[in-house]
This record gives sequence, C-alpha cells and structure tokens, in this order.
Amino acid sequence: MLFMLLAIFGVFMAIPLVYAINNAFKPLDELFIFPPRFFVRNPTLDNFFDLVAVMGDSWVPLSRYFANTIIITLLGTVGHIILASMAAYPLAKYKFPGSKMIFSIVVLSLMFSPHVTAIPNYMVMSLLGWIDTHASLIIPALAFPLGLFIMKQFMEQLPDSMLEAAKIDGASEYRIFWTIVMPNVRPAWLTLLILQFPVLWGTNGGDFVYSEELKTLNYALEQITLGGIARAGVGAAVALILMIVPITLFIVSQSKVIQTMSTSGMKD
Repeated sequence: MLFMLLAIFGVFMAIPLVYAINNAFKPLDELFIFPPRFFVRNPTLDNFFDLVAVMGDSWVPLSRYFANTIIITLLGTVGHIILASMAAYPLAKYKFPGSKMIFSIVVLSLMFSPHVTAIPNYMVMSLLGWIDTHASLIIPALAFPLGLFIMKQFMEQLPDSMLEAAKIDGASEYRIFWTIVMPNVRPAWLTLLILQFPVLWGTNGGDFVYSEELKTLNYALEQITLGGIARAGVGAAVALILMIVPITLFIVSQSKVIQTMSTSGMKD
C-alpha cells in the first residue's frame, strides 16, 4: 500500500514535466486548441528549428550565451562546494575562539531572503568594481550559507578517532581533508550540487550584468518568449531546454546520494 501511494504521488509530480515535453513538440495549432490536449498528436521539431533561426539572427551567437552560463554555473557551483567544505571543516572538528559565534552568524544569515540582501549585494559589487562582470554572479554564489551549514553538520558525524589515526600516520591537514573528509561527506556536497546548480543555471544576470555579450542563456531565451503568440512554440521549446539540464542533473545526483548514504558506513 505504501509503495502504491508513493507511485501515485510520483506520477502526479511527473505530470508537469510530461506536459512540458509534449508542448515542446506540438505544432502551433495544437498549442492553441481548446480544450487543450495533454499529449501531442502530430509531433514536430519546428519549434526547435524556429528557435535556432531566431537565435541565428541575433548579433550575439547562441554559443556565447551558452558559454557564459556554463562558466557562471560551473565556477559558482564547484567553488561554493570547495569553499563551504574548507570553511566547515575547522568549525566541525576544531574548537577555537569565536567558532561558535561564527557558526551562529552563518545560521542567522539563513533567515534573510535574497530579496532582503539584494541592495547590500549590489553596493558591495559596485564598490569592488564587479558590476557588469561574471564575478558579480559567481562570488555571491560562493558564500551560500546553507552550504556551509550542511557541510558542517555532515562533518561532525565523522569520528574523531579516524582523523587522529591519520595524523598519527603522518598525514597533513590538507591530505586528511581531501582524502578522508571529502569522500566521506560525499552525500553533503552532492546535495549542494543539486541545490546550487539549478539556481545558477537559471539566472539571467539580474541587475548585475548589462552587456549583451555577458548575458546568460536564460536571459536570451526569455527575450525570445516575449515575441508574443507567434513564438508560443519557440517558448515551449525554451521551457524544455531550461528545465532538462537541472532535472537530468538532479536525477543522476539523487541516485548517487541514495547509493552513497546507504553504503557510507566506516570500512575496515
């Protein structure tokens, strides 16, 4: 009964994704038919061909938008995982003056919405001269407080005896961190990957990036969808492109998280 209940909820949660996939392959007459059809009757690739044609007329090539998104997403995600892990390690395994206060500040920062910190972030980026650069999007992503909190909570579960044994064998702190701590907290940094990647992948530059050649893929595709009814099919293709990458990453990472957590016991 529990399995059947979970299966029903799983099907219910998959309905929006299946509907978006079908819309991307619908011709215009099926997109505007009433009552709307859930499944496509005459699948076509015209929406994707139209998207390529529209982007081909832009003075900034689609590859440039894509490259900007990849740079921002990879540097922001990987950098955040590394920085959060290195900051969480001493907070979890060492007691030094001010450690509790630092962690309290991190926990307190979780209470603030990004909308509340938007103006201070802009002022800081402006003072540093990073407005209209990719650094204005990458650097704030490195300081995602939830990542540090998650990493600290996972690292606290590691037995101190294992780390002390490595020190007795002559391992340095950096070697302990990279070869012992990081592999054993793999579920934590995979969780950060799931949380941070979609945020950066879906960013459009906001109020920090103004130059067209520095804009992201999400911004370019959003501009296409503003073309009105005539671009409804292109908009459906855009929606599929924007969601397929984060969803694929989530599915792959989620399976690895479950597998890692089920086999993450201490091995002899």
